[in-house]
Amino acid sequence: MKAKFQTAIHLLFPPRCVACGHMVESDFGLCSDCWAETTFLGAAVCDSCGRPVTAEAKECRVVCDACLSDLPPWAQGRSAILYRGAGRSLILAFKHGDRTDIAQPAAQWLHQAVRPLLTGVDVIAPVPLHRLRFLKRRYNQASLLAKNLASLSGIPFCADLLVRPRGLGGLEGLGAVEREEKLRGAIEPNRRRAYLVRGAKVLLVDDVLTSGATLRAATQACLTANAKEVCVATLARVAKDA
Repeated sequence: MKAKFQTAIHLLFPPRCVACGHMVESDFGLCSDCWAETTFLGAAVCDSCGRPVTAEAKECRVVCDACLSDLPPWAQGRSAILYRGAGRSLILAFKHGDRTDIAQPAAQWLHQAVRPLLTGVDVIAPVPLHRLRFLKRRYNQASLLAKNLASLSGIPFCADLLVRPRGLGGLEGLGAVEREEKLRGAIEPNRRRAYLVRGAKVLLVDDVLTSGATLRAATQACLTANAKEVCVATLARVAKDA
């Protein structure tokens, strides 16, 4: 009966590509054209930030030049796709176009990418939005992504592990140093959730990694609250030299 019901639903509402809307074979999938335009990140990435790298198989831990010169405060990081082509379109639709349906397939892609990081993780949490930004957008895309990832991983999820008490305006157009300076102290541990952070391995989730300034601020907030270790995961990352 369930199979017949699903068949009827697909006849009435055929599955469509989450990126372009063309019909596809299964729900929450990409059509062949959008799949070809989406760069999924494989195993050859920096262990610290998830940037694509060229590495020999014998190397057990690979760190890119950028992280060697300025090591992030988190222990490990991964991203599922590059922020270009159909991947960029998906991020923009997810972030600004009310396309909350993207959270489900995006979490599945991210789950594949972060498997090496999940061992020992105690809690998964999103990078927070300021309340005014949340009221304007009506949802936190990082929270939707983190919640779906937690469900797939079987790891506890906390939507308000961190808080963002002051707004900053947009960060677009700012360089890495300017972003980091503007974000200094902008993200804080939620005092009501301190017991979840203390001594825990935390996995922070955001939609896209650009300069890393936001994730640095969020990581520092967790470490301030005595987290044992922080790892980060983003759906996409900017990699101009990839």
